[in-house]
Amino acid sequence: MDSARIVQRLAHPDPRWERRVDVVVVGSGAAGLTAALHAAAGNRVLVVTKGRLDQGSTSWAQGGLAAVLSPGDSAEAHVHDTLVAGAGLCDEAAVRLLVAEAPAAIGSLQRLGAHFDTDATGGLALTLEGGHSERRIVHAGGDASGAEVVRTLEDAVRSHGRIEVLEHAFVLDVVLDAGRVAGLVVAVLGDDGAVRSVGVIGAGAVVLASGGFGQVYASTSNPPVVTGDGLAMALRAGAVVRDLEFVQFHPTVLWQPAGEPGARLLVSEAVRGEGAVLIDASGARVMAGVHPRADLAPRDVVATAMARRMAEAPGGVDDHLWLDGTALGAAQWERRFPTILAGCRAAGIDPVREPVPVAPAAHYACGGVVTDLDGATSLPGLYAAGEVACTGLHGANRLASNSVPEALVFGERIGRALAAGVARPVRAPVVRAHDAGLPDPDRRAEQGAAMSRWVGVLREADGLRRAAATLASIGAGSAGTPGRAAYELANLHAIATAIVVAATARTESRGGHRRRDHPHEDPAWRRHLSLQVVDGSVSFVSADRKEFAWA
Repeated sequence: MDSARIVQRLAHPDPRWERRVDVVVVGSGAAGLTAALHAAAGNRVLVVTKGRLDQGSTSWAQGGLAAVLSPGDSAEAHVHDTLVAGAGLCDEAAVRLLVAEAPAAIGSLQRLGAHFDTDATGGLALTLEGGHSERRIVHAGGDASGAEVVRTLEDAVRSHGRIEVLEHAFVLDVVLDAGRVAGLVVAVLGDDGAVRSVGVIGAGAVVLASGGFGQVYASTSNPPVVTGDGLAMALRAGAVVRDLEFVQFHPTVLWQPAGEPGARLLVSEAVRGEGAVLIDASGARVMAGVHPRADLAPRDVVATAMARRMAEAPGGVDDHLWLDGTALGAAQWERRFPTILAGCRAAGIDPVREPVPVAPAAHYACGGVVTDLDGATSLPGLYAAGEVACTGLHGANRLASNSVPEALVFGERIGRALAAGVARPVRAPVVRAHDAGLPDPDRRAEQGAAMSRWVGVLREADGLRRAAATLASIGAGSAGTPGRAAYELANLHAIATAIVVAATARTESRGGHRRRDHPHEDPAWRRHLSLQVVDGSVSFVSADRKEFAWA
């Protein structure tokens, strides 16, 4: 394969309607809703989401929000923990900004009506997660923190007089006018996923807050709607993206022997923070001697150790290990982890009495659309916040529970910047029907299986070549009919292709990118890989482009 090609634009019929607003926000998680609330001070804002307002990844967040809120903690400790987890690739300015502004962001949520769990003194209850040196994780409903964040922000957005919401609308592509983002092409879909109508939304600014791309993989903790739509859209528009090879695999996702590919129940890291431990089939501790923090090591360390233990199992490769939380007792499980407890019991497992079968699954994208500290991307008029963005905060591996605070902090920064002044659209941009081949949705499972097998926790050159060949075959097809299934696969295919390009080039192991054939960190690789789509091909944005030719 001599090039890594993706669909350049998503096919659609002639637009039949148009809208003009000042700011359009794509996505309805914490980042998007926060950006909308702050941008609405002086702007007409439209939030567009392909499902309901509450269906994004934020609602699924269990662990909580990391912030320095106790006298025994310090900003320097939080900065240090984040930098260590990021394996040498964090932008320290982004880290310090997040750490400094996270406490205020949580306070803002509380003023909007968020209810977080409290301790016996009435103060915020704080827990510990992997990679953290102190108890600094704020949580709600035991293990339903994300749902409380979204409930709070959704209430504020729906009651705001200058914010409109367009649900069940699939954003297809960014529209450019003389090199500047001028709006979006949007398809309104029916319940069957078919295109009912296509319209154009003209806007002075577009904010991407569409989340990550967990559904690239066969097994993920992400909800079904998380198909990388915003990232793929930015790629097709020519925006610079970075660090896509660093995919965080959550170590403890419920394993089920006969489940359908897709979303899995996440067993929060906070369960290990309260004392649960990983064991193998013989009952031996998996993390003993692997890292000073054992089961509370950074996620990349734990997931890698699990993958290696499974590969070295006597008699062949095991497909899962176990999380033993029986020492927590029934009262602790019921009070602190009611959602996880209910999910496990629904699957026929009682974590109060028996270990829970778990395996690593795709969880979080550490890379994304490159932004500055105010969320501006390489394309004028285009902004990004949350998991779709690469602010430099996470580096090669995200520190647990930094993501929701990141969404709040950077969403607010974008909103405030746009409230200070944004170019008003004079007219909606002119868009015509576009006829292009789309991949066959029937091949989505094949693509996900190839990514999980060859581009998962552990990678090597031969497997990456196999994944590339599968992607090339899928990309060469054109059997897809315009509609949700074909659009989502086109987006997933674009992102999978970019991941494989970057993972093939990075010949070392660092953070969420682990190579069997290059098992150690290489100081020469303490740098980023930036990508851009040029004429439908994924290319490197650097003088190293020829050195890392796609093969």
